[in-house]
Amino acid sequence: MGQVVSTIGTWMQRIALAWLVLDLTNSPLALGLVSMFQTLPVLFLSLFGGVIADRFSKRNLLLVTQAVKLVPSAVLAVLVIIGATNLTAIYVLATLLGITNAIDSPARQAFVKELAGPEDLPNAIALNSIVFNSARLIGPALGGITIAWIGVAGCFTIDAVSFLAVLLGLALMREDELYEVPNAPKGRMISQISDGVRYALRTPDIMVVLILMAVVGTFGYNFTVLLPLIAKYVLNAGPMGFGMLTSAMAIGSLIAAIGIAYSGRVSQRTLLIGATGFPVLLTALAISTMWATTIAVLIALGLFSITFSATANSRLQMLSLPEYRGRVMSFYTLLFMGSTPIGSLVIGTLAERQGVRMAIFELAMICAVGVAAGYLYIRTRVASPIDVTVAPQKQHAP
Repeated sequence: MGQVVSTIGTWMQRIALAWLVLDLTNSPLALGLVSMFQTLPVLFLSLFGGVIADRFSKRNLLLVTQAVKLVPSAVLAVLVIIGATNLTAIYVLATLLGITNAIDSPARQAFVKELAGPEDLPNAIALNSIVFNSARLIGPALGGITIAWIGVAGCFTIDAVSFLAVLLGLALMREDELYEVPNAPKGRMISQISDGVRYALRTPDIMVVLILMAVVGTFGYNFTVLLPLIAKYVLNAGPMGFGMLTSAMAIGSLIAAIGIAYSGRVSQRTLLIGATGFPVLLTALAISTMWATTIAVLIALGLFSITFSATANSRLQMLSLPEYRGRVMSFYTLLFMGSTPIGSLVIGTLAERQGVRMAIFELAMICAVGVAAGYLYIRTRVASPIDVTVAPQKQHAP
């Protein structure tokens, strides 16, 4: 429930920050730089965040990171109210948020298994997807209404206060009822990162997930950078049309998350089906020039994206040894969030030079190559059949 409140606040903050930057500068470049400052720390620091998550109590670590994450919104609210907002302050606060996310995300991902246990892990991860995509449907609309009624400072204030819900939830947890997970032994961070990389490389079932995430996470998910361009240049629509495209993906994502929560299946076959959907549906999106077709494709794309990401997340957590889980989830964070600057740069360059539809088609081809590499790796390195489902061993909380 804390995450429901906080994630809605986060989506409100995103809308308000974009509006504030454009209001201050009227510059798409400035808006892009804010995104870069938020994501570059994840690219460079998430592996260190994984080591920290393996060394310390994840609950205590999250209490710290969630408290720090409310600071940028609180400061922005004050700056807007007193009329002292400037681009430099926004860049600094965006960087602080990115650094905190690099530590917070691996710990938060790995903490799910301590909360739910191995038997309920797929359902718990799917529930997290339901929370995220429900907030993605509600948060932007509330953000727009709040900006219209009381201004961007109201959104920043609500977001800062919303973190108190997560902090309260973490504070109320009884640590002795969590599923026990051993901490990694202390040592040099670089050595422990290298140890985590070696562990992933010698574990084929983990490597196949990371291979697919490297391509699909960088190019398949980051195609959303093109959504406003699709709305404007392909469908000749305005901001409302852009909002409809975003909501269409959220609807598909929500359907998939509910389905995964119901079935609890995290098989390798499901992973591959989710990944294979990207090149197929991106190709369909590149071809489509009609509203109805584009909306249908985006709903399906949202469905396949959550099928892939939730299954990848579940398999990595269930296949990883407990003392390596934070580091393995930092690889997931790096490939899922940290690849955003790379993917956005490639996608933006392709769209500018060759057009939006050709750029989408080229992304589809890149994803197809990545999925083919995943299939080839499975055939040559993974001993288990494609349709094997990870069967968690029964464990009980102490």
